[in-house]
Amino acid sequence: MTHPSTETPSVFRGRLPNLAVACTALVTPLLLTACGTGVASPEETADAGEAVVITNCGRELSFGTTPTSIVGMMPSQTELLIRLGVQDSLVGQAQTAVSPLSDDIAEHAADVPEISTDAPPAREDLLAVEPDLVVSPTEYEFTAEQGFAGIDQLNQNGAEAYVATGGCAERRNTAEVTDLLTDIANLGEILRVPDAAEELAQESEERLAAVESAISGSPRPTVAQVFIEGNSLSAIGAGVEADIIATAGGDNVFDPDSPEFADFFAAEINPEEIISRAPDAIVFGVSGPGNEERSLDYLRSTFPDLPAVENDLLIAVPSSDLHPGTLGNIEAVETIAHRLYPDAF
Repeated sequence: MTHPSTETPSVFRGRLPNLAVACTALVTPLLLTACGTGVASPEETADAGEAVVITNCGRELSFGTTPTSIVGMMPSQTELLIRLGVQDSLVGQAQTAVSPLSDDIAEHAADVPEISTDAPPAREDLLAVEPDLVVSPTEYEFTAEQGFAGIDQLNQNGAEAYVATGGCAERRNTAEVTDLLTDIANLGEILRVPDAAEELAQESEERLAAVESAISGSPRPTVAQVFIEGNSLSAIGAGVEADIIATAGGDNVFDPDSPEFADFFAAEINPEEIISRAPDAIVFGVSGPGNEERSLDYLRSTFPDLPAVENDLLIAVPSSDLHPGTLGNIEAVETIAHRLYPDAF
């Protein structure tokens, strides 16, 4: 879930995470997929002899040996771990109902126990699988007050908690798509899979460079990014979500430095706020086909005269692609850029 603190407004709690890796499978799970590189070979993992020490969310994490009992706290993190080749070390996958795994990844996760479906796992359920590493998109998943295992509790039980760089509380509102590269490098060190990490990082960098090259020099359209629930409308103004728009070549009509985004990357707004800005395009996260159709109906009926509606630039992005520290961030950049610049690709 994408929460910078337990003080997040209740309107977002348990919902905006679904704002945030829909990949299509190819003929074999070891080949490239739409989300980048294939699954790395498990035999790449080996202890390097020296302890690996990294800084994550202001905490120092130390690994004397390669973790062998790992939990992915979101499908996006489970996918990243599998693509790094450590599927045999997974002892749990959480929040499995948030987004589907692509077929090639699901095959490797089929025997991994599901310890929660639509929310972070309860403290006792996470501790029961005896992890030595837990990988999460944000710090929210470790909120003890919500009944989850806190980081201190995990440490006391012999586990380290790695949070996606863009999901750290102090980084959440200023996160960038390229924070994913930091996560790939860090996890490559922690899991002793440097070759798999290098390959995945290179693939990610090449995809981002291809978008940048294709749209270079083109006029930048204005974009509003929103979250829709029923008749409730929220604007996305900061965080990795906003950087996805910028990287895809859009100028966000909402300023991340505005007071309403000082403490959280989203803010509830009135439709007039969108109308007054008249964006060329509107990006919105969806959790499935039904949700996408409802959102489209709302946007078309609420903003019939906006350029975004008149030009059919209503761009749906799987919410899971907006989670910090996921390969889906790159997929979202590509999806949006292709719609904003159809003649550039």
